[in-house]
Amino acid sequence: MDQHTGDRLVQVTSLISQDLAARLSLSSTPDVGLVRSWLSLQAQSGVFENLKEFARVLTAFTASLLLITISELGDKTFFIAVILAMRHPRRTVFSAVLAALALMTVLSVLLGQVLTLFPKLYVHYAEIALFVIVGVKLLYDATQMTAQAEQEVIQEAEEVVDIQDSPKSVATIPIFGRFLGNILARYTWLGVWAQAFVMTFIGEWGDRTQVSTIALAAAYNPFFVTFGAILGHAICTAIAVIGGGLIAGRISERVITGVGGILFLIFGAITYLQGV
Repeated sequence: MDQHTGDRLVQVTSLISQDLAARLSLSSTPDVGLVRSWLSLQAQSGVFENLKEFARVLTAFTASLLLITISELGDKTFFIAVILAMRHPRRTVFSAVLAALALMTVLSVLLGQVLTLFPKLYVHYAEIALFVIVGVKLLYDATQMTAQAEQEVIQEAEEVVDIQDSPKSVATIPIFGRFLGNILARYTWLGVWAQAFVMTFIGEWGDRTQVSTIALAAAYNPFFVTFGAILGHAICTAIAVIGGGLIAGRISERVITGVGGILFLIFGAITYLQGV
């Protein structure tokens, strides 16, 4: 190859390189803009999703805390804890009642998670219907309550406690068996703990707080529903054990039931607005 041919090749290569650079420089500006726009949209979308998830988590915690706290105040199990705390050591009663309520909460949340196996759309509207039905029923019950409604609840709780609150009666409970029952009956504090646990657990089964926990667990984050519900139970149990005797005559069952009904309707509306 002579010198002239080599120079021509160098010139052609240089021209091709300059042309490619020019093409890339012209096309790079819109590409960078598109990339930046895409990244901006992704960032905004991520923030929106994070805010939406935070709202659902906050709703799960707030709904479970408020519904449980309002529903449990003045409930039969509330007065069972009040009566037991007057007769036995408060710490024993508090730990037993809260343990039973915590176990009931966990079981209710697990039942709510089972519902998530069904189509989301059906579960979503079933949850809304459940909140509305329970809310309307509570409001109706509040309008039908008499001035003696609270006294009737207290008397019912006293009857339950009088029948079962005996260190020896724990030995007759079938779920414990004769051997374990005799051990519980021998150690008074352990028998009291077991009796308080059983009375509370049985009293809460099928209660509106269990229904609300199941519905919330099916709709929202189960961990925050559990946390909010157990915290609500702990607050109510502490009130019952520490100062239940002082406020027993000041709790209006009618007002508490009405407020609970309104809360159920509010969270039913929130569930509807948040969508599937």
